[in-house]
Amino acid sequence: MINIEKLSKNYKKNEALKDISLTVKKGELFAYLGPNGAGKTTTIRILTGLTHKTGGTAYLNGFDISKETLKAKRQYGVVPQSTNLDHELSVYENLYIHGLLYHMQGAKIKERIDMLLSYVALKDRKKSPVKELSGGMKRRVLIARALLHEPVILFLDEPTVGLDATIRRRIWGLIKKIQQDGTTVFLTTHYIEEAEFLADRVAFIDKGTIVAVGTPHHLMEKQGAWAIDLIENGQVETQYFNTREDADQYNVNRHKSYTLRRVNLEDVFLTLTGKKVTE
Repeated sequence: MINIEKLSKNYKKNEALKDISLTVKKGELFAYLGPNGAGKTTTIRILTGLTHKTGGTAYLNGFDISKETLKAKRQYGVVPQSTNLDHELSVYENLYIHGLLYHMQGAKIKERIDMLLSYVALKDRKKSPVKELSGGMKRRVLIARALLHEPVILFLDEPTVGLDATIRRRIWGLIKKIQQDGTTVFLTTHYIEEAEFLADRVAFIDKGTIVAVGTPHHLMEKQGAWAIDLIENGQVETQYFNTREDADQYNVNRHKSYTLRRVNLEDVFLTLTGKKVTE
């Protein structure tokens, strides 16, 4: 559904992307992870036609984003990190205008709005001005808007940023439902547990280069099963172990302050790059 081959982007002397290659399968939920400045945003801007590539190719559902731009753009919907709804208009008005921009017929727009507002559990807020909605409701309106023209690919750029844990979990359930209904989802997030919970596969990018691709389970399995964070003089040192018994044995006769926990995706990324995903 998404095919990137040797994609590069240069800004004067800065190489934002360095010949990256990725394939995202139909119906897959793919998480794209990395610290700020790693190249995530540049990749999405190229895939959505907002930035021109320097080299390589990028296809969405078989359409070349550079040569068949309009056809490629019809393949996707985007949920941006910022809430770019018109706050003075109602939920319905925001969605209706979006449908007009995609040259949808009025009857079709109304049908899709009713269906999607039920889908995201906001049918009772159809006439509400956006400014009266909570943060979580606004994110659901953004998701409904992105799905209005029936795209086969959904780009989610930090979809739960700034939301509390309860609302984030509700959005996670909606995202999985969207995937299960057949949409291919391309997700960027700084919440490592979000990628672990949602993604079929993840890719780590750092300094414009893909450093690892795989399922969350496979990547974490190679790191180990258990981690011990040792805390001494304000510094944290992490050791990894394949079994709980190995971790417990390591702690025998040690009196340092420590935390025993399961390995997560951020451990994998730290090992590969020496950075945190949230940097």
